[in-house]
Amino acid sequence: MDNEEAKFILRAYRPSGVDAGEAAFCASLEQAKRDPALGAWFEREQAHDRAMTEKMRGVAVPAGLRDAILAGGKMSARSTRVWWSQPRWMALAASVMLLIGLAVSWPRLAATRAEKRFGEFAMNDMLHVPSHAAHGPGMGQLAALVSDPQRKLGGGLPIDFEALRANGCRTLSFAGRDVLEVCFTRDGGDYHVYVMKKTGDMRAVREGPLFAREDGATSAVWSDDAHVYALVGSRGAESLRALL
Repeated sequence: MDNEEAKFILRAYRPSGVDAGEAAFCASLEQAKRDPALGAWFEREQAHDRAMTEKMRGVAVPAGLRDAILAGGKMSARSTRVWWSQPRWMALAASVMLLIGLAVSWPRLAATRAEKRFGEFAMNDMLHVPSHAAHGPGMGQLAALVSDPQRKLGGGLPIDFEALRANGCRTLSFAGRDVLEVCFTRDGGDYHVYVMKKTGDMRAVREGPLFAREDGATSAVWSDDAHVYALVGSRGAESLRALL
C-alpha cells in the first residue's frame, strides 16, 4: 500500500475515533504512524473533519422549536392530546428540520472538501514532478495571461479551456478531469497555476480562496462561473494573496 492508497482509505476515518478498531483502517493507520509525512497529512485531515463536524452541529433550528418539544413532553402525562403535540411527532419534526439544515449546508461543505483535494493535488505536482515542460501556443497563451503584472488572478481568467488544451498546454488528470497547468514568474517569485472546468461537487460558491500549506508549498484555490483554479508557490500565503 502506498501513501495515496492510504489517504484514500483514511479520508473515510471519522474524527471521533470510533473506527479505530475497524479492520479496514488498520493497515492505513499503521502506515500513518510509520510515515511522518502521511501522519502529518492525517492530522490535518482529521482537524478539518472535526471543524466540519462542529459547523454541522451549529446548524440553526427554528426559534421556539425547543420550547414546543418541551411543551409536548409535559403533555405526555395527559390521557388525551392532539396528535401533533405528542413527543414522538415533535421529535420527528426536529429531525426533519435538521435534515433540511444538512441539505442546505452539505453542497458548500462538499465543495470545500473538493477544493481542498484540488489544492493538495496541485502542491504535490509542484513539489514532486521534476519537469513541467510543455510545447505549443496554448502554453504560451496561458503563461502570458497569468504573468501579466497588472492582472489580478482571483477574479478568474478569460480562457478557452478546450483551445488551450488542444494547442499544447500541459494537461494533467485530477479525479478523472483534465487540468491545465503552466509555470510563471511574478514579483521575483516562481508560481504554478492549475485550471479545470467547474462541474459537479465544485458547483457550490464559497467566499474567498481556500489556502493550504504542505511540505514547503502553499496553495490557494478559488473559482469563477466556469473554472476552478489552484495557484501554488513556495513563498507563503501572503505572496499568493498579492496575486489574487
